[in-house]
Amino acid sequence: MIVFEGRGILLDVEGTTSSISFVYDVLFAHAKAEVGDFLVRRRADADVRAAAAAIAATAGLPAPDLDDPESVARVAHAALDLMNRDVKDTGLKALQGMIWRSGFESGEIVAHVYDDVPPALAQWADSGLDVRIYSSGSIEAQRLFFGHTAHGDLARYLRGHYDTTTGPKREPPSYVRIAADMGLEPRQILFASDVGEELDAARAAGMATALVIRPGNRPPGGLYDHEPVASFAEILT
Repeated sequence: MIVFEGRGILLDVEGTTSSISFVYDVLFAHAKAEVGDFLVRRRADADVRAAAAAIAATAGLPAPDLDDPESVARVAHAALDLMNRDVKDTGLKALQGMIWRSGFESGEIVAHVYDDVPPALAQWADSGLDVRIYSSGSIEAQRLFFGHTAHGDLARYLRGHYDTTTGPKREPPSYVRIAADMGLEPRQILFASDVGEELDAARAAGMATALVIRPGNRPPGGLYDHEPVASFAEILT
């Protein structure tokens, strides 16, 4: 159990608020199945073109032409390769977010969150805490995710979102930047994650930390011991 007297809560998503299996078996599977057709359907969209160009650059491909089926196929293959290797690529995350928007808005995808998450978010927000998300998934994907959960719209409890455009999750400067953006001292923020290296970085930046233990999570790794919690109900504010 953790007694936290600060003013901000920063949360990871995968393995923390939501199951890893949902992310891989539902979200990633949907993106993999849709990526080729999506690039064709939305080829006139400037954001889609920008994401495709970023993926091509990461993969060392020429600048893509989404009006050319062969070029589309190369970008789709590169995106699939990045997903299969779980590469945290900003262009890929942007494209995934756009694909997921279509799935969430159609009702084909409904986000999983653990049962203890909605009451905790509501309690924290109602008590005036600044609750935000920091995930490798794009900000667009995060907003869609929490806006379309099996427990309804949880986005109303969140004041902000951060992704890899802020910086790598395993580097302390990323957490310093987030604290500055929140207008809080790092020590006033509790970061909760299932990944030890992320928690190490947050602690090095001065934040309080909580190691979230969920069914199916991988061993956390990391260098330091972080107070474990199996439920957000164990975080007392």
